[in-house]
Amino acid sequence: MGYKILNQDVQNFITANLDKDLHTLLLKKSPFPEVTMQEIVQQIKGKQVAHKKFPFLLQEGIIFPPQLNLEQSSSEKTAVYKSSFLKGKRFIDLTCGFGIDAYYLSQNFEEITLIEQNTDLLKIVEHNWTVLGKRAEFINVKLEDFLNKNKENFDVIYLDPARRDSSKNKVFLLEDLSPDILEIQDHLLSISNEIVIKLSPLIDLKYLVFVLKNVSKIAIIAVKNDVKEVVVYLSHEDPGKVICHSVNLESGESDFIFQFGEEENAHSEYTEPERFIYLPNNSILKAGTFNLISERFGVQKLHPNTHIYTSKEKVENFPGRIIEMEVIENKQIKKKEQYNIISKNYPLKPDEIKKKYGIKDGGERYLIFTQSKKGKIILKSI
Repeated sequence: MGYKILNQDVQNFITANLDKDLHTLLLKKSPFPEVTMQEIVQQIKGKQVAHKKFPFLLQEGIIFPPQLNLEQSSSEKTAVYKSSFLKGKRFIDLTCGFGIDAYYLSQNFEEITLIEQNTDLLKIVEHNWTVLGKRAEFINVKLEDFLNKNKENFDVIYLDPARRDSSKNKVFLLEDLSPDILEIQDHLLSISNEIVIKLSPLIDLKYLVFVLKNVSKIAIIAVKNDVKEVVVYLSHEDPGKVICHSVNLESGESDFIFQFGEEENAHSEYTEPERFIYLPNNSILKAGTFNLISERFGVQKLHPNTHIYTSKEKVENFPGRIIEMEVIENKQIKKKEQYNIISKNYPLKPDEIKKKYGIKDGGERYLIFTQSKKGKIILKSI
């Protein structure tokens, strides 16, 4: 992409069309002979994504890459969280991409190196970092080639492996990623004190601890209860313990921190629904700490397969949703009323429930369809 996209007239046109339909724009001829409509739409799309995902880039002079690179980038929120754990002298990102993670993770480092094999993408990152006043060494090379020639050590190595195979299908196992993490982990540990790897939110935590060496920490990161990524930290320091953080950003909830393996020795007590109902956030459900959360907060479960908890008195600081509820019968549900419908360990899905009872989804009240040890129950918010 030529930097003529930054000409003021072009930028004014982009700003004026931020809310326009992009497909319609693509059918039109560019009003600027030196810039194509495809390039203009790419920048409009970038600004739209940046508004939600990385607003720090909404300033003059920033250039956005193609949509795929935008989609693959971490959000500003998750990058800021990850940066809070890292500091040192030398930082390297082996899979720079659009550089969102690198920008934040390298904040507490003196020397920064970015590796990216996509020439055009790296040029955009270098341009943007110049605009932002941030320095780094930008190296346009394949990760494997860099590692084969490199003779230096780093305090922290970061990488976000590609999670699609040659046919563009999603992959999850570490040996199927690009690069193959299992193949290079020894090499990485030989040149750094700490390796930080961003992975799919679908990855299995037990699998990670089993196949990776020197795992010291795992972070399960959600934003507004949507699990975005799992981040694993390899370290030479105290590899015998794996500390896990279940995180729900923008919720006001504290991290739920536990040692990997604690769940195996934790136990839940069971009871019928009391006044307060607790729904753990999705980062905790991903971590699978179903009994540990019950034990830590002194709340009881309704059923072994129902990850809903209850108590007579309200427990503060529970990492999830707390709702005052009561058990009701089917006949107490009136048609055309509006509720947020939750179905857990129940035969019917929310859409089937809406159809069966003639109710609407939404509003401020809740209906939970679930099971206790005694059988199916319906809970209604008070």
